[in-house]
Amino acid sequence: GRQFASPNPARQATPGRAGMPGRGAVSAGAGYASPLIAYALLFLILSVAVFLLYKYKKLKISPGDGAMLILALLCAGLLLRIAAATLIAGHPFDINSFKNWATAAANNLPNFYNNPRPSDYPPLYIYVLFVIGKIASIHAMSPYFTLLLKLPSIAADIATSYLIYRLARKYLTLEMSTILSAFYIFNPAVLINSTIWGQVDSFFTLLVLSAVVVLAEHKIGWAAVFFAAAVMMKPQGIIFLPVLFFELIRQKSLLSWLKVFLSALCTAAVIILPFSLNRGVLWIFQLFSHAVSEYPYASVNAFNFFGLLGANYTRDATTLFLLSYHSWGLIFIVMITALAWFIYIKGNNRAFAAAAALLLIAGVFTFSTGMHERYLFPAVALSMLAFIYLRDSRLLLLALGFSATAYINTHYVFFATIGGINTMPYNAALVIASTLNLLMFFYLVKVLLDIAGIKKITDAARRPGPG
Repeated sequence: GRQFASPNPARQATPGRAGMPGRGAVSAGAGYASPLIAYALLFLILSVAVFLLYKYKKLKISPGDGAMLILALLCAGLLLRIAAATLIAGHPFDINSFKNWATAAANNLPNFYNNPRPSDYPPLYIYVLFVIGKIASIHAMSPYFTLLLKLPSIAADIATSYLIYRLARKYLTLEMSTILSAFYIFNPAVLINSTIWGQVDSFFTLLVLSAVVVLAEHKIGWAAVFFAAAVMMKPQGIIFLPVLFFELIRQKSLLSWLKVFLSALCTAAVIILPFSLNRGVLWIFQLFSHAVSEYPYASVNAFNFFGLLGANYTRDATTLFLLSYHSWGLIFIVMITALAWFIYIKGNNRAFAAAAALLLIAGVFTFSTGMHERYLFPAVALSMLAFIYLRDSRLLLLALGFSATAYINTHYVFFATIGGINTMPYNAALVIASTLNLLMFFYLVKVLLDIAGIKKITDAARRPGPG
């Protein structure tokens, strides 16, 4: 469903509206477009340079310095985000929505969804907004409301970077572990989403990554908990659920099926129950149905296949080669899921969980309808996880590629929509980024088929544990 990334023509936010930054804040945000582009280019150059230094063994870190170095990187990343978050107010429409939701949740959490204009978010993140709303209601904290709204995603960025580091230390060198962590924490695609825009994809991505990691580390019950939590935060969590079923089918264990069912059911029940006391039993299904159908377009400012066809904000009921855009999107989802399943079966190992999740999000974003510019965001971290588990350097190239296209798409939409433009023009940036996303998806398929086709590979190089 729509997660308030860029308002459609009928829902354009008006700067200066009650509770929203005025035109001064909007113009101030727009003034940072060029510096952000410069930062992104510098990041690209430094990323390539550092990787080459590592490749040619010119980069060495003393084991005794590893802990202090990662701590310094995490602190630098945190301070960078807090400083940037105070300079740019975020997307006016989204920040205003989050403020309203946080205030409503703090005032009456159980009746939150009974409000005249409730959130289209599932319940999980409403608890986070409840806490923020309570803190912001303190007089001394109210001037920091916007920063408070950005802090959960900022914290999720730091946590994800540390998760990547800890996992990489289990399978890779200290140098590569540090590089991967730094690559994520200073990544402009990550920075613009959480710190500049003020969106919550970082929080969602942390849940997805946690689910994939615990699944790969042979904790399928906990994987079900995190997968359920991801779905209870955003409907896009459904995109990743097939990975859990792939592993269940691979294990062929009735006990595992029972463990997953009970873990997911209990997680969902705990999250939903406080909001269900004053509503019908089916309210959560109605919420998901509304969220999924709210934006019936071929593309919603997503630089993907349908965007490349010039179908941005074209109704998905429109016919394309005998079928509607919506029908084509469903067909592509089925094909992509089947392909991910095939690769998972061919690899026959939990180490392919991250790769399967990456293939699903990259494929669905590129070829499904109703996609928004930020939905590719988890691909950056998932490509890094896939590299950690499968150790193929081509996955690092994809991590860089997905970072580039995710940043370009987010940058253009953010600065266009705060400037009053609702839909992206068909321009060179859209064509280039959309084409790159298509090429990277097919390249990803080739890479994963290559890796899954290798029959003899050591456990240390590929497996997180017994296969």
